[in-house]
Amino acid sequence: MARCKLTIKSDFGVPLNDLFGIFFEDLNHAADGGLYAEMVQNRSFEFEPVDHEGYHETYAWEINHPDQAVISSDQPLNSKNLHYLAVKSGAEDLTVTNRGFNQGMFVQEDHTYLFSMFASAKEKGMVQVFLENSQHQQLSPTAVIAVDVPGWKKYQVVIKANQDSIEGRLVVKILPNSHLNLDMISLFPTDTFHHRENGVRRDLGEALAAMHPKFMRFPGGCLVHDGTLDPNDRESMYRWKNTIGPVEKRPTRRNKWGYNQTLGLGYYEYFQLAEDLGAKPLPVLPGGHDPHHKRAVPIDQLQPWIDDALDLIEFANGDTDTKWGKKRAELGHPKPFGLEYLAIGNEEVGQAFFDRYPYFHKAIRERYPNIKLINTSGPFASGSEFDRGWKSAKENGSDFVDEHYYMSTDWFLANQHRYDHYDPKGPKAFLGEYASKENKWYNAVVEASYMTGLERNADKVGLACYAPLLANVDYIDWDPVLIFLNQHQIAPTVNYYVQQLFMTYQGTHNVQYSIDGLSDPVVKDDQPITGQFGFEGDLAEVTYNNVTFTDRKSGNQQDFNGGQLLERKRQLIGQTDSDDYTLSFDATKTGGRPDKGFHLIFGQASDPDYFMWVLGGWENQDSIIKQRGAHGMESDWDQCQWTMESDHQYHFDIHVHDRQITTSIDGHQFNEIEIMPTVIQPLYSNMTFDEKIKSYYLKLVNVTDKPVTILLKDTHFQNGQYRELSADPETENKIGESNNLKINKTTVDGSSIRVQPYSVNVLISK
Repeated sequence: MARCKLTIKSDFGVPLNDLFGIFFEDLNHAADGGLYAEMVQNRSFEFEPVDHEGYHETYAWEINHPDQAVISSDQPLNSKNLHYLAVKSGAEDLTVTNRGFNQGMFVQEDHTYLFSMFASAKEKGMVQVFLENSQHQQLSPTAVIAVDVPGWKKYQVVIKANQDSIEGRLVVKILPNSHLNLDMISLFPTDTFHHRENGVRRDLGEALAAMHPKFMRFPGGCLVHDGTLDPNDRESMYRWKNTIGPVEKRPTRRNKWGYNQTLGLGYYEYFQLAEDLGAKPLPVLPGGHDPHHKRAVPIDQLQPWIDDALDLIEFANGDTDTKWGKKRAELGHPKPFGLEYLAIGNEEVGQAFFDRYPYFHKAIRERYPNIKLINTSGPFASGSEFDRGWKSAKENGSDFVDEHYYMSTDWFLANQHRYDHYDPKGPKAFLGEYASKENKWYNAVVEASYMTGLERNADKVGLACYAPLLANVDYIDWDPVLIFLNQHQIAPTVNYYVQQLFMTYQGTHNVQYSIDGLSDPVVKDDQPITGQFGFEGDLAEVTYNNVTFTDRKSGNQQDFNGGQLLERKRQLIGQTDSDDYTLSFDATKTGGRPDKGFHLIFGQASDPDYFMWVLGGWENQDSIIKQRGAHGMESDWDQCQWTMESDHQYHFDIHVHDRQITTSIDGHQFNEIEIMPTVIQPLYSNMTFDEKIKSYYLKLVNVTDKPVTILLKDTHFQNGQYRELSADPETENKIGESNNLKINKTTVDGSSIRVQPYSVNVLISK
């Protein structure tokens, strides 16, 4: 057991400002069926197969006499909401029932729910509304609505449940001989977070508020820029003006993540939510470029996109006598939202975006010089697109550069000092998306160790947020996340509690301190990259030949036969124990998927421990050096933009020297990266001071299986408070289970503390 001594050296170092926040993107049904409190799925009958295979206009609805109800667009509610249910009941009741999300709606005894719908009467009709369960047992009294006007009119009534159910259904019963049109059939709990109309779920809102985030990034993510250039298209990029105003006038949209997006949770609601959380809003706008489909607005047609950015700032901050400030006031919020940050673009790759970014930057700077502008450096931690983004930021004077990476725990441990050498005078890094790929406690502890480095480098890292935030367990597109949910439960992951601790005890300034007497770090995986090598298919048809292995130390060469790659089959052809070698080969793509290429496998010491040179990669745009390690966890060490054209023979070279990797294609250099070894410190820490409450916070993170004892030489911490999070490394929280994390809160008794194995802690001065 290590015994160490803590000493405070000086107060008030670098300010931390708004360092730790949250990021919301509507994937995993995080909005509809998640945070957004709407309980009806497909409330406006706008679902279509283009949104998701299996969708149709009455998806999630059950109609007992389908011959008496049809989807029509002859007399739509408005130009944005074209489809509605036209019903003509016969001699019997016609019931239209919605099942909501998951296995049904969550209704609670004595809780009230606001039902609303738009309806028009061809002939006067009577509608009954009530809740029932999946066995058709009624869960509420029946409300009666008389639809008696020929034009569209909104009807609403409050329903009170008299039983609990997690399989609730909303039943709209049309009485006999009624001829009606129905649209925007909605059910909301009246007890939303902060009781907002059209608001968010209270349990989720409270869980987010309990984190104490300094900012909230929204609404994406790839969701922002993946789409067409026409704002009226169903598959358009995310255009903020489509998301404000009455929900019935907001167009439905195909979500990037493969489902329907109602836009009920729009920009006004996001600004309100950020305000309710005490977080600063950080919106992300498209920059007129879609890297997924290589679409770009002609530069001479960019002004409407720039105007969208300028108008958004006016919407958030403008006086009520301005056009968009007045619009905000009309929506119910005359007070400005206080927007400080604005991001243009998300994970942009290719020069097209960076040719357009300066136009946004210049226009916003001239009109709103105090807005902090955020540029982008793509979805990788290193390489050509990363460098392109940072170059643009420095040339234009961006305030921040948005970095994104999802890596293995070994990568995070190997890169603890990533930001130590960033320039404090240049743009600051915004770590806008990161995670270590699992929701196990070991992952959370490693993320905590990395966060101490973010704090320590607050003069170079200005903002950071984990991603993604939410996932409905029945609709998962991407995990890990911070909170899992279904229609009636939430399960904050163990990673959530780490983020909460760092946000709650962030502090206002760094403090100089020392912990003396720690044992030496443990270095692993520092050997040269050796082992088996060969090729692997990636759903394209590729032939390879002229394969030569050269040992650069001995000068020996070995030639190998060519072959053909199909599907995902692997062909290992050789092995080396040299620490300095080159692999050269030719390859031609002859068929298969146009968005794919192939892989070179090398350095395979065992399965699944190996490296690969990914050629084609994401949408056939990449040359990536990837490492796969324990539990199949992958890390993309370096990425350069490259596309493999069909029927063209390319020549490839990869040079591996110790742990340095260099690649070239047709004689042009691409990747160049040193694979840093995993270094495990006996303890990770950082100290901050909270000027508001005059308290010191010392974060202590132990990623090892050995405890550490710290002697508290400084009296500030004697009799202070100690918060400890600990668990077995494999521990995770799942929906329907209690929190499996051990959370201890104690008062320091004596002059030392014991930092438990695999724990995340904060010591708070008295």
